[in-house]
Amino acid sequence: MKKIIKWTIFIAAIAFVGYWGYGQVVKPTAPSDPVMEVPQVISFPVTEENIMNSVQVKGRSEYGRETNVYAPFEAKVGSWNVQNGQQIKKGETLFNLEQKGIRQQLEQKEAEMQKRKLEKELKEFMLNQDLDNAPMGATEAERLKALAEQENVRLSSQLDEVNESIERQAMADLQDKLKKSAYISPDSGIFLFDSSQQQQPQSVSANQYIGKIVDLNSLRFVAYVDENDIFSIKPGMAVEIKLPSIKDTRLKGKVLEVAKFAETVAQEKQSSQTPQFKVIISLPKNDLLIGGLTLNGEIVTVQKDKAIVVPKLAVQTEGGVSYVMIDKGEGLVERQEIKIGLITLDKVEVLSGLKTGDSVVLQ
Repeated sequence: MKKIIKWTIFIAAIAFVGYWGYGQVVKPTAPSDPVMEVPQVISFPVTEENIMNSVQVKGRSEYGRETNVYAPFEAKVGSWNVQNGQQIKKGETLFNLEQKGIRQQLEQKEAEMQKRKLEKELKEFMLNQDLDNAPMGATEAERLKALAEQENVRLSSQLDEVNESIERQAMADLQDKLKKSAYISPDSGIFLFDSSQQQQPQSVSANQYIGKIVDLNSLRFVAYVDENDIFSIKPGMAVEIKLPSIKDTRLKGKVLEVAKFAETVAQEKQSSQTPQFKVIISLPKNDLLIGGLTLNGEIVTVQKDKAIVVPKLAVQTEGGVSYVMIDKGEGLVERQEIKIGLITLDKVEVLSGLKTGDSVVLQ
């Protein structure tokens, strides 16, 4: 009996120790409640800044005044007095066309006219001689023959006058060619040969395009904008101009003209065509500027100086009313209705409801 009691106490002791060890080592502890982090409040100061709205444009530099040069007639070029890119003055001779062939034609025309004049005088003399020597008792047939010869001379004389008029006009045209063979520059500027042909050609055809005279002082920036931006652009607006080919170069210009009618401009890599409006922008004098350069511009459409502004992200709208949440300190925020003005890409002008030094939060 004592032995049974002893073993019972022993087994109970082992069971107690095992249960206690399981609770301390094996049995998992109950998960604790997660710690809630206080949401971080992002605050922004209310500042006073100069803000603006703008329109980005792209285009090229072009000469506002160009004078095209065409060959006056077909001929060989006797001499060139101008090089590509040369500065020229109005009245200077650009090139001379050969005159030999013209002078030969002119001399031939003059000789033919003199010959016709002599032949006409001879016909009139012979007719007068025949009339003076006609017999007194001429028959009717002889009188008719004399009248016919007289009429023939008269008609021949009229035909000669017509031919003479034609010849005189031809001679006048040749004289005009002689004058135009020395091509006088119609304007001052820089002469540029046609890039599609050989410079200083040895012969030219009638009305062949030779090149152009450009006025460097008339260089301008020609850009195109779509209908979404055209109504916000007005003449006189300031433009900041950049040259992609020359980094860190900034130029100042102004809008000169805004087209009232759209032009159809083919868009790159697109099969469709989009109506675009031409905007002409002035360019300052600069040695880096030439015609044909790619230019980028930023047209300032609206500008406000010393405006009270907040970040656009902080402004909320509800029921047509705009408001922000003001940081009152110590974790307290308060709703504040505001009246807004100019809105830019990332800023909002506050006309009333806030002052410089306030702090708004983004929740």
